[in-house]
Amino acid sequence: MSHAPEKFADLLTREKKAFAFLALAKQDGTPQVTPIWFDYDGKHFIINTARGRVKDKILRKHPTVAMLITDPGNPYRYLQVRGKVIDQTEVGGYDMICSLNEKYHGNRNYPKHEGEVRVTYKILPERFASMG
Repeated sequence: MSHAPEKFADLLTREKKAFAFLALAKQDGTPQVTPIWFDYDGKHFIINTARGRVKDKILRKHPTVAMLITDPGNPYRYLQVRGKVIDQTEVGGYDMICSLNEKYHGNRNYPKHEGEVRVTYKILPERFASMG
């Protein structure tokens, strides 16, 4: 496991509301990049999606990821993370998306969609790189 440079720790806080851009490789080798909400527990990055979405399908088959987290106030300042999915669960998935909604929008009222199953992924960072 690797640790984020202290100079960039603010990008990982709930107060900063920074987005991560999740980069994955599709089965045919083409890239898939998605802006995502994330949380950080001091050791793992935590993301959430719905079962059946493209990122869910890729993460289940190819658990290696890269993310770029940009500073909302200065896009030239960023943190790059490379790591692996170490856990996924549907348990508490809707509660996690509500927690992320609270981080980014100030309330827990994430809309519930009939039939949608939320899944939470936990990513262990292996390498960090930074700029700015």
